Amino acid sequence: MRAPAIVDTAHRALAGLVVVVVLGLVSYASVLSVRPPDARGSGAPAGDFRAGRAFAQVQAIATRPHPVGSAAQDAVRDHLLASLRGMNLSPEVQDTTSVQGAELSASAGGIGLAHVRNVVTLIPGANSTGRIFLVAHYDSVQTGPGGSDDAAGVGALLEVARALTTGPRLRNDVVLVFTDGEEACLCGAEAFVSQNPLAKGGGVVLNLEARGSSGPAIMFETSTNNRKLVDLYGAAPKPVGTSFAVEIYRLLPNDTDFTAFREAGFTGLNAAFIDGAAVYHAPTDVPEAMDRDSLQHHGENTLTVARLLGDRDLRTLRGGDDATYFPAPGLLVRYPGTLVWPLAALALIAVLALGWVARKRGLTSGKKLGGAAALTLVPIILAPVLAQLYWPILTFIRPEYAGFPIDPYRPQWYRLAVIALTAVVVFGWFALFRRRLGPATLAIAGLGWLAVLGLVLAALTPGGSYLAALPALAGAICAIVAILTRGWWSVLAVTAGAAVAVIILLPTVVMLFPALGMPLGGADAFLVVLLALALLPVVDLVHTEAYGKRGLEALNAGRRGALPTAIALLAVIVLSAVGLRVDRFDATHPSLTQLMYALNADTNTAQWVSDEPKVQKWTSQFVSGDLHAVQESMPWFGSAKVRTGPATAAPLPAPNLTLERDARQGDTRTMTLRLTSQRPVRLTGLNLDPATPVLAFTVQGQPLTADQRGFVFHAPPAGGIEINLTVRASGPLRFRVMDGSDGLSDLPGFKPRPTGVGIVGSHTSELCAVAKTYSL
Repeated sequence: MRAPAIVDTAHRALAGLVVVVVLGLVSYASVLSVRPPDARGSGAPAGDFRAGRAFAQVQAIATRPHPVGSAAQDAVRDHLLASLRGMNLSPEVQDTTSVQGAELSASAGGIGLAHVRNVVTLIPGANSTGRIFLVAHYDSVQTGPGGSDDAAGVGALLEVARALTTGPRLRNDVVLVFTDGEEACLCGAEAFVSQNPLAKGGGVVLNLEARGSSGPAIMFETSTNNRKLVDLYGAAPKPVGTSFAVEIYRLLPNDTDFTAFREAGFTGLNAAFIDGAAVYHAPTDVPEAMDRDSLQHHGENTLTVARLLGDRDLRTLRGGDDATYFPAPGLLVRYPGTLVWPLAALALIAVLALGWVARKRGLTSGKKLGGAAALTLVPIILAPVLAQLYWPILTFIRPEYAGFPIDPYRPQWYRLAVIALTAVVVFGWFALFRRRLGPATLAIAGLGWLAVLGLVLAALTPGGSYLAALPALAGAICAIVAILTRGWWSVLAVTAGAAVAVIILLPTVVMLFPALGMPLGGADAFLVVLLALALLPVVDLVHTEAYGKRGLEALNAGRRGALPTAIALLAVIVLSAVGLRVDRFDATHPSLTQLMYALNADTNTAQWVSDEPKVQKWTSQFVSGDLHAVQESMPWFGSAKVRTGPATAAPLPAPNLTLERDARQGDTRTMTLRLTSQRPVRLTGLNLDPATPVLAFTVQGQPLTADQRGFVFHAPPAGGIEINLTVRASGPLRFRVMDGSDGLSDLPGFKPRPTGVGIVGSHTSELCAVAKTYSL
């Protein structure tokens, strides 16, 4: 006697083997759909994108850190100008001061400003209907050379420009925008859209970014009403993107240069490769760490989309709704957003119909379905919880992992372990309740939760509804067919339903792991659970039959039924052990540490400061494990508590704040101040007493809003920063000023990092700050 299952066949073992093989091939093809193409060398046709040529540009750009305002940045800019002139283009430098856009999140010290120098050039179209803007930022953080972020984007655009200028002239204008100051405050992009004449009238922007060193170039953000653009992007050689990522990114506080363009009314797409995030913003973000396949994918897709846009009437791209889209083998599946709710509702109807058919055929009952629906919450909740606890366990075993904000160097083994851990929960749950409720009941309950989630996502994140609604719809329809047929037709039906689930969910699982990182492994496990629930009819086919057996025979069958759970548990242990074994630290793959130095010139006292979530061994010689707030003395560090330790006061001059003009009228005071650093610095800042009523606030000619009480100025001019301030106050005003340089090696008491210990990619790593209070 067999359990009341969806699939009815006398050849369960053979059918199970066939289904596993077929789904294995489907899984392989689905993973390949989100893998970057092979890099192309110099032998490729002249009109094609060649990663080899682009990589040579990356090598020329990312020789050393080149933050905004640095001498190294000047050299990169000269290289860009020479490269563009070599293509018979006429690049210009937009030299200006810019303030961080109002839609962006200000830093702890206040609004960001910068002296930026964008490199801009125009490739004129034959009969332009609008402009296409190809954008990448050419500055890096102060801690790393920016091989991937964003020399990869810059190198890719230079190669795209070469291909465009050597090919037939496009209909539309193409504007190459190499922005400055992205890492500091996104000020270069803001300067371009608000001040550059070429930005008037808007257009279509393609922004190239990177948050790692490998993986596919994912189109992760779009402007609103993106359906026509997504249709065009679907014609790229290998389009990789999901509307779910767009929905999630819109909810996050993250920004790129694309933000300034989007908020200024431009339409467009934002793409980045994001795997290999251990090198992000770190000294290890060197050209040699970059996967050239990722560079090929970045440039190849950009070139194709630019050409398609170049011959399109750009005025027709506006309008419509947001598309739902996702990658599949050989194509980008997409459909209008107006179908989200109908498909989600249809999925629920299909699952209800499946439940009705199963009850009519005697495979389940209403009571069993209700119980199974409640019990299905066990894997839905338990697997993500265990996966979320997995990373803290790993950091307990290897404390250095606490210094990695996203992923370690070789996270693949741990990602597989998360999948195996999810399998432990699902297999164990299935084996425990299969005999009591029947596999058909559990499978219907799993599809039911998928259908419900599809409706929830349709309401909250419409672009992500497909992840649950489509597998539920396909699974329910195929399960009905399987119940109404017999033998191999039944097997074929459940295989088709499972294949749809794999095609839809597995690529998103693959993309989500590097997007969220190991610290958020619970989110990845949640998607894996959804996939496992959609595959329950297949799980039943490979599960040892115990239903209807008695005595020793039932006991032995039950033990064999627990075998998948045991194998999955063993896989978790083995994969974790392998990960710990191969992911070792060395000079090329160092552990990451974070340290700053803060000197209070008022008291001539200093302290070491670190924002490490867990103090690393090297850092512990400078700071203690206790958390302290330093906002009062160093407002630029914000209200977050950090770890501190005493330091020797270095003979560093404090920034100078002078009063150049002071006009008083009643209780209103208008002042002109000049803030000047007396040492080479990367940034400087000023904070005003929060209680002071501000009527007008201008920095280097850039007006700030009246609610601003401070600013951080990147790449300050040698002659100082002019500040015009109107306040309602009659007495002296208290100002706290600060400047910051890079590098700690010359400070008293600093001990160099040993081999295998590196610097975390943080905007404050290795910052040497000096602060002073003025009363004027």
